[in-house]
Amino acid sequence: LHPSCPIGFCKAEFLLVCEENEADSGKDTEKEKELQRLHTGTYWLTRIVLLRSVAFIYLVAFSVAYNQNKQLIGEHGLMPCKNYLNSVKRYVGGKIGMAAFAYTPSILWLLDWSDMDANLDGIALAGMALSAFVLVTGMANMVIMGALWVLYHSLVNVGQLWYSFGWESQLLETGFLAIFLCPLWTLSQVPRNCPPSLICIWTFRWLIVRIMLGAGLIKIRGDKCWRDLTCMDYHYETQPVPNPMSYYMHRSPWWFHRFETLSNHLIELIFPFFTFLGRWMCMVNGAVQILFQVVLIVSGNLSFLNWLTIVPSLACFDDASLGFLFQSRGGAKKAVLEIQNEGAAGRTPTPTKGSMLMRRVVNISLAVLIGYLSIPVVMNLLSSRQMMNTSFEPLRIVNTYGAFGSITKERTEVIFQGTLSQDPKDPEAVWEEYQFLCKPGDVYRRPCLISPYHYRLDWLMWFAAFQTYEQSEWVIHIAGRLLSNDSAVLSLLDRNPFQGRETPRWVRGEHFKYKFSQPGSSSAAQGKWWLRKRIGAYFPPVDLEGLRGYFQSRNWPHPHIPRNRN
Repeated sequence: LHPSCPIGFCKAEFLLVCEENEADSGKDTEKEKELQRLHTGTYWLTRIVLLRSVAFIYLVAFSVAYNQNKQLIGEHGLMPCKNYLNSVKRYVGGKIGMAAFAYTPSILWLLDWSDMDANLDGIALAGMALSAFVLVTGMANMVIMGALWVLYHSLVNVGQLWYSFGWESQLLETGFLAIFLCPLWTLSQVPRNCPPSLICIWTFRWLIVRIMLGAGLIKIRGDKCWRDLTCMDYHYETQPVPNPMSYYMHRSPWWFHRFETLSNHLIELIFPFFTFLGRWMCMVNGAVQILFQVVLIVSGNLSFLNWLTIVPSLACFDDASLGFLFQSRGGAKKAVLEIQNEGAAGRTPTPTKGSMLMRRVVNISLAVLIGYLSIPVVMNLLSSRQMMNTSFEPLRIVNTYGAFGSITKERTEVIFQGTLSQDPKDPEAVWEEYQFLCKPGDVYRRPCLISPYHYRLDWLMWFAAFQTYEQSEWVIHIAGRLLSNDSAVLSLLDRNPFQGRETPRWVRGEHFKYKFSQPGSSSAAQGKWWLRKRIGAYFPPVDLEGLRGYFQSRNWPHPHIPRNRN
């Protein structure tokens, strides 16, 4: 013992005091750890992750719109939205009023149509700016998220064929739900007087349940190959826009493809019900769904669909499970810990009675609205005549979803070719090919990797390939634009074989069957990613004069004959 210890202070008493001090110290340490541990059942950090994720998808979608809208629906686009709005205006009685807004909700009704390209660019740029702000800061309010929803709605509703994909409605529904995650005006990552609504969290969970069940049921009811587990034998090769990994996954063993198909059914038809079985099972479903979407992202270019589907899956996790995404000393995590500790001590900040009542009314109204609009959606899921990617009301707040209800067993492609020859029937005529930005064409070109970005024209060309040009008349419209060396359409392509030369006199569409080359084969050794075989003509050779009547009958502006044409 230390010489300064009092006389009579025995060794046993000293050890007892030391043990008591160690126990008290251990209790203090445990208490400090408890204060630094996020509690379950709150969703402050979940809200930040959800808002940033939605903002990321919006940013991609508005970027696609900014880069492609003018060529597709602009003043001189393939399907000008001004013409569409005028047709709607005539249909509803010739006036821009509530009937027009109800039929086609869009702020374009309120803008000056003398420069529609500027309007489309302005909407896209505004959307990019707002979504970038939310993505970078993690802060949003109902005004910002509402503005993003209105802006994108305005584009989707006039986008016609180019915006006819299921993920457009899915983004609008996801964006609508995100509005109610936020306070009305406050801009803060952790607005203390506006805790995340559990009702809103459950609307996101209900969304992922419907997405997966819709996708699973349409497969079981659709193509036989989903039932005999053979669909994955074809999917990687025949999907709209394969990526480099698709090439290798297509050659996986047969048993692996069976495993993939069976796993797909389990993930889409069984795991969604885990959402309703408590916290841990809900998180299991969320993790499985996110992993599933990551696999789909790796194996193909499906636009931002899979990235978007990850978003509602994030609502399966609370603050305690998402804390690892935030810095331990970061402002957001620290603020949430303070709020939780204050709540445990009974000192939770309480908003005014008026604001509490208003939030409660808004949340209950949201639950009632989603419940009411879900009735036809649930009936559709239960129906043997299930429809996929369908909206039952113009605002697309609650929709039906589904993907790949049927699988094409062979891949066909439409290849545009042009020639300078005077006579298209001349066997000596040299036909040169146009190359699209991403869809298969040149057999030596490696499949592209663009997800989550999206080339709308490339995707529609996939549909056109297993239809006829009479069913996809816009294909002939493109041919006419190529004959006139139209810069708008050419900007949507990767290679113009007549760049810097005389424009073609004739353009035709050729139909080919494409297959992946075998890795390690002589074709692959030559650098061929694809093998192709001509099926026949998709549409016959056309020239500008021959298309004049065709264009006039459809009210399309006739392309100008280039000056370098004799």
